[in-house]
Amino acid sequence: MTRIVVTEFISLDGVIEEPHWTFQFERGPAGLLFKSDELFASQALLLGRVTYQGFAQAWPSMDTDDFGKRMNSIPKYVVSSTMTEAEATWGSTTVIGGDVVAEITKLKAQPGGDLLVEGSAQLAQTLIRLGLVDGYRLMVFPVVLGAGKRLFPPEMTVPARLALTDAKQDRDGVMLLTYQSASAGTGAAGPA
Repeated sequence: MTRIVVTEFISLDGVIEEPHWTFQFERGPAGLLFKSDELFASQALLLGRVTYQGFAQAWPSMDTDDFGKRMNSIPKYVVSSTMTEAEATWGSTTVIGGDVVAEITKLKAQPGGDLLVEGSAQLAQTLIRLGLVDGYRLMVFPVVLGAGKRLFPPEMTVPARLALTDAKQDRDGVMLLTYQSASAGTGAAGPA
């Protein structure tokens, strides 16, 4: 079974929106390895439309190293009710627009590496609400932003217990945290 892993740049107060604020921090070797490990452990990217379109505009010109080549060659699934297959031109991309839960459940049932959700705040919150997230890889930046889209849906009423499986500190006090679901038997890091 494939796992869904959400990876985010996140502030201390949970903001993941427009992570340009991360540029004021220096990413060191541990942070670079953290991002590389998650990408190369994944079988595909699972993205929302906005993140997909931003990545599709930026990444094709950044294929000079192994990381960039992997970003451009890895299969991609984009969840969107408005995007067409014809608009999904970045490498091998499949648009999921119908019954999202059924399609993602089918993807999870396939053997292989992780489905990596990067950015994609609305998609991440939907997956969390549905209990489909199996793990989180968070780069926690020592900054409080006060406003912006947060990772966890504000209407969550059922606690989602997580188990910390790895923690490292990178430069400038950035924490590299890996969590997996602690939900007994569900395999999901979200409400049951």
